[in-house]
Amino acid sequence: MSSPEPTLPAEYDPHLHQVYIITPTRRRYWLHVLLFLATVFTTLVMGARLQFNFINNLPPLRPSEDFFPVAWALRNGHLLLGIPFSVTLLAILLAHELGHFLYCLRYRVYATLPFFIPFPSLIGTFGAFIRIKSPIPTRRALFDIAVAGPIAGFVLAVPAAIAGLVLSRHSAVLVSDGDSMQFGYPLIFYVLHALLPWPATGAMTLSISDLYLHPIALAAWVGMLATGLNLLPGGQLDGGHIVYAVAPQAHRAVTRALILLLIPMGIFFWGGWLMWSFFLLLMGRWARHPQVSLYPPLDTKRRVLAAFALLMLVLTLIPAPFAGGSALEAWEQYTHQR
Repeated sequence: MSSPEPTLPAEYDPHLHQVYIITPTRRRYWLHVLLFLATVFTTLVMGARLQFNFINNLPPLRPSEDFFPVAWALRNGHLLLGIPFSVTLLAILLAHELGHFLYCLRYRVYATLPFFIPFPSLIGTFGAFIRIKSPIPTRRALFDIAVAGPIAGFVLAVPAAIAGLVLSRHSAVLVSDGDSMQFGYPLIFYVLHALLPWPATGAMTLSISDLYLHPIALAAWVGMLATGLNLLPGGQLDGGHIVYAVAPQAHRAVTRALILLLIPMGIFFWGGWLMWSFFLLLMGRWARHPQVSLYPPLDTKRRVLAAFALLMLVLTLIPAPFAGGSALEAWEQYTHQR
């Protein structure tokens, strides 16, 4: 239940609007193109490794393999193997950022083009982001800009997950051999796995943890993880903006509650939640949510979309993205080795 709408002050005049004079900076198109091409390359390299391992029934990611197998990928046409993973992942990330960007254009909010972040390991990227460089005029504009990104990414990630799950197969690899990474799965993967009309391969009788995920499914997994992280209801994440648009007075309290919740999640599920808790704490201390006009309030349609955003969070959030990654397990391993 959302907090009640604040009472309109007597001096409020719906015909008066704040006017901001913004001098747009010159767009550095070359930087956006360079970062995007670099991210295409890094995701192709890592996607090639994932596809090669899938074809040869090897674990998807192993610490013993090259940190960034660029020399291997450039030999014998291996790089082309990474196309399915790279295209799927970049399409999901691009859809998310364009969702934000296009709604910024709609409300005449100045924003940069997406910055992609290449990373030469694991999945080949740290994601993408846009920078908003002018004030957002109203709560409705803030809500639309914030929710458009996760919805756009989710809409692409779902069919990618379906296609990837259909292409996946029973794992004949002993994934507990100590030299492979095991993944946790979002709720949406379990739902799709249960609903898909599997062929007569017996896949439906298998637990999703017994499937060897196709690289397209892994790209969808990354997209779901990114969506869930962005929808965390705190700070200046997309979820935090949505909370502020729905109930401005509750934003600070919800952020603090999220910070406290992430601490035990980091201890028992995934140590990365401790980093996110610290990140949100710094965000609240040094970068408070910018003020946005309270009027007009959100209408019924947007409140329904807010409920859908909460549903997306439930479906995409992965409490333990990687098996054995909790702070408690890391501490036990450390004390055992001493």
